[in-house]
Amino acid sequence: MPTIALVDDDRNILTSVSIALETEGYRISTYTDGAAALEGLKANPPDLAIFDIKMPRMDGMELLRRLRQKSEMPVIFLTSKDEEIDELFGLKMGADDFIKKPFSQRLLVERVKAVLRRAAARDPAAPVKAGEGVPGKALERGSLLMDSERHTCTWKGEPVTLTVTEFLILQALATRPGVVKSRNALMDAAYDDQVYVDDRTIDSHIKRLRKKFKATDDSFEMIETLYGVGYRFKEA
Repeated sequence: MPTIALVDDDRNILTSVSIALETEGYRISTYTDGAAALEGLKANPPDLAIFDIKMPRMDGMELLRRLRQKSEMPVIFLTSKDEEIDELFGLKMGADDFIKKPFSQRLLVERVKAVLRRAAARDPAAPVKAGEGVPGKALERGSLLMDSERHTCTWKGEPVTLTVTEFLILQALATRPGVVKSRNALMDAAYDDQVYVDDRTIDSHIKRLRKKFKATDDSFEMIETLYGVGYRFKEA
């Protein structure tokens, strides 16, 4: 079973969440602050991590920022209901999901399962939704090359490191160049049916995708916005 890292300075949350996830069969590692977690996550990378945002020594946002320098492991944030700005910022940094406090243990377990299912999309044996391409085969669109089996992406031969969600969104767009994908269609491609996200979540992922490709090639303009409609991958 997958290993999940929990990072929260509230020991009651660590205990209750650990029990809920261990009951589902997951292996759990816990940390009470971001600084200790950073070292632990580097030494023993989990399959998924859950970060609280407000923590001493190093908060969840800083922990994610440092983690994203070398890792694209799935990350779920725990956040207070009034932290909308933090949520949008976290999505831009590469968080995979948010759970607002207070939350039910069942909700958290279902979100964890959903994110892990999305991460499993890189598995060639995993089922694929219509229009997403065939796992195990490379998707080539001009200078873009995506390999879903290896979860790799290159642009003009240069590697572009993507999160699972970013990979699935780009794959959905690049599979049919010139065809407009609505935000709802991209949500369906990247998220489990049990997970609700709003339009701003998809917009944040698109912005992050563009930023990553522009860091490799400043002239990158392959992802087009059709205001009020959606996005499309430009035809070569």
